[in-house]
Amino acid sequence: MRYPIVIERGSETTAYGVIVPDLPGCFSAGDTFEEAMNNAPEAITLWIECALDDGESIPAPSPLDVLMNNPEWSGPEWVWAFAQVDPALLDETPEHISVTLPRRVLLRLDAQAGTAGEKRSDCIARLILNA
Repeated sequence: MRYPIVIERGSETTAYGVIVPDLPGCFSAGDTFEEAMNNAPEAITLWIECALDDGESIPAPSPLDVLMNNPEWSGPEWVWAFAQVDPALLDETPEHISVTLPRRVLLRLDAQAGTAGEKRSDCIARLILNA
């Protein structure tokens, strides 16, 4: 999946700023243009993970032509590019796995899940997502 990004040109004293117009509040930066480009997918990934954790929907990437017509990002200080992210990030399909744990760990997991009123799998997912 490719999200359009707009990069504000940096200088010797300021970083290159990256904005992802389709994901409100998603931004990044880098000391060089290349670093800014390389940091963008991580910012997008984190934004998507947080949105999914909060139960929010993920906007699809807009056509570049539509975004380029926004006067907010017109001018020579802005450069358009794309950031590639793994579409598996959006996959909420449950998947069965087999996990082997020592009995003492399993007992602790069951106790924690019971206290939270959860199933084992829900407890594991919550612990991982909150780590």
